[in-house]
Amino acid sequence: MNVTLARGFTLTRTNPPALALAGLSLGLALLVFVRGAAVHAPALHWLAGLFLVIGILIPAALKMANPWERAVVLRLGRLHQIAGPGLFLIIPVVDEVAYWLDQRIQTTEFDAQSALSKDTVPVNIDAVIFWQVHDTERAALEITDYRLAITQVAETSLREMVGASMLANLLAERKQGDALLREVIGRKTADWGISVLSVEIRDIGVPTALQDAMSRQAQAERERLARVALAQAEHEVAVKFVEAADIYARSPAAMQLRAMNIIYETTKERGATILIPTAMVDAMNPGGLLGLAQAAETGR
Repeated sequence: MNVTLARGFTLTRTNPPALALAGLSLGLALLVFVRGAAVHAPALHWLAGLFLVIGILIPAALKMANPWERAVVLRLGRLHQIAGPGLFLIIPVVDEVAYWLDQRIQTTEFDAQSALSKDTVPVNIDAVIFWQVHDTERAALEITDYRLAITQVAETSLREMVGASMLANLLAERKQGDALLREVIGRKTADWGISVLSVEIRDIGVPTALQDAMSRQAQAERERLARVALAQAEHEVAVKFVEAADIYARSPAAMQLRAMNIIYETTKERGATILIPTAMVDAMNPGGLLGLAQAAETGR
């Protein structure tokens, strides 16, 4: 059975191989004792006592660590070895398995409630850190409770980052914030034998009133961009008109062709009646206009 401590370690526990061997030894002790009592052999009683002592000591001497675990073994108050994975032996009474450490990747959630950004905006940030024990000896001996220490360091580093950053940068450069937190927290926890694999900011919350103001600001910015785009389009159209006017001014024939084309496009519609000033007709080629009108009538 495992008993997990608040500091992140696990108390000493028994294991199936040790229990099986202890049961076998105790069973042999009982059989030998019964046989010795039947034949009145004191030597068998001593042998039964030996099996009994062995059965009692096996659970305390034979330990087993899972693939992801490491056992911190102390001998007379001093660090003796970091054992595991698999089966290993200790000397009862002399040796002690002080802690079982889990070397799998762990996750810790942390947050910064109402932290002020550099532009004095209160924000609430939720994040998660992925870490792993890479040095069992230092994690066991250098710090009392590394899980609590990781949480405290992560929250402090997050508040420092928020206080040194503008709100716009926090919202727009979240990946950069993740990398910065990973570097800062990893540098602080390296002395404890802890490796920080990654830090991910999950959510950044701002006050509701500020959200409305930011929404109005974004809407105004989009409207400004739309008006700028419309003005630019009108400018480009005006430039094209000026270029076309220059061409028509240099070539009256082009102007006549354009006018004739406009008349042709208009007369394609059924029932259309066109009134053309006499001066405009005189300025054009009458023969071409009549031919154009006749072609339009034929097309009907």
